[in-house]
Amino acid sequence: MKADIHPNYATIVFRDLASGEAFLTRSTITSNKTIEWEDGNTYPVYDVEISSASHPFYTGKQRIMDAAGRVERFNARYKGFGA
Repeated sequence: MKADIHPNYATIVFRDLASGEAFLTRSTITSNKTIEWEDGNTYPVYDVEISSASHPFYTGKQRIMDAAGRVERFNARYKGFGA
């Protein structure tokens, strides 16, 4: 690897604003805000609006769309089109 061209890869906390969950991981993102983690060390914190802790797909609270009803309405509306 070339020297001095890669971003700094450091430990950071991602905090989910929707659920309040926090994840300690490594990333190239930087932040001016800090948080004291469970191990007693202080890490930079980056706030995200949604993560796997609050996203409906991962939490199982996903809204099911009625695709069959939409297709039937489309077919009824355009039944005679092009005939």
